[in-house]
Amino acid sequence: MSDAAWPMPADVGGPDASAGGSTDDSCDPTASLSPAGASTSSPSVAKIKARGKLIAGVDQTTYLFGFRNPKTGNLEGFDIDMVNQIAAAIFGTAEGRVQYRAIASSQREQVLKNHQVDVVVRTYSITCARLKEVAFSTVYYVAGQKILVPKASNAESLSDLKGKRVCATKQSTSLAKIATDPAHPIAVSVDNWSDCLIMLQQHQVDAVSTDDTILAGMAAQDPTVKVAGDPMTTENYGIGMPKDEPDLVRYVNSVLDTIRGGAWQTSYQKWVGARLGPASPPPPKYK
Repeated sequence: MSDAAWPMPADVGGPDASAGGSTDDSCDPTASLSPAGASTSSPSVAKIKARGKLIAGVDQTTYLFGFRNPKTGNLEGFDIDMVNQIAAAIFGTAEGRVQYRAIASSQREQVLKNHQVDVVVRTYSITCARLKEVAFSTVYYVAGQKILVPKASNAESLSDLKGKRVCATKQSTSLAKIATDPAHPIAVSVDNWSDCLIMLQQHQVDAVSTDDTILAGMAAQDPTVKVAGDPMTTENYGIGMPKDEPDLVRYVNSVLDTIRGGAWQTSYQKWVGARLGPASPPPPKYK
């Protein structure tokens, strides 16, 4: 009897060279609306305040940034802290004031366009293509794409993975990088980053490639793998919002301006600092 095949994550897909719109350079994706005039009485923010909750699209599978604590059942991580800072600014406290909606990477634009959430805070790289569909805050975190491989591997970049299977999530800028790399690795796409780690552990892929922030969380969970190489890209994370709510963008930017003074660093040190080294919040850039 032959060995049974490893179970596959639901809906494993293939490459998408246009995923995330990373090849569109028609704008400056890092420039957002000035926080001038930001107020809780502006229409979009007042609507959230009247509802009594901020609805946030987040991840629940990425350790360190957005994950569910198995002991408490609570969502935690750097991105979750960012959501809580916005809620606290609007309501005076985040306690009981956030309705989290766990979404896959591929759902981020759609839930904003459908107004199913107020914000998406989910390791969300700002690109010109995405800015045609949704709005973004200023950059609140800068990451870089690397690779995750077994500790025995000598691979340092995608160029060392010619013909090898490399995993990333659907509609991510990471997937586009894999699909268009000159070394021609084989792109494998899944719904969640946790699926990529499982596939690597089960030898169904040879590597995972995405932002160092996400990979650091995987390496913290599995001592048999390592983050390798130098950054291949610059990923500017922004908070996604509906395109027709500029007042909310201005308000969120005002909150980010405030937390750059200390709360950002506190959260970074709690979740990321020990694994990725010292960092400072990126300065805002306004249109």
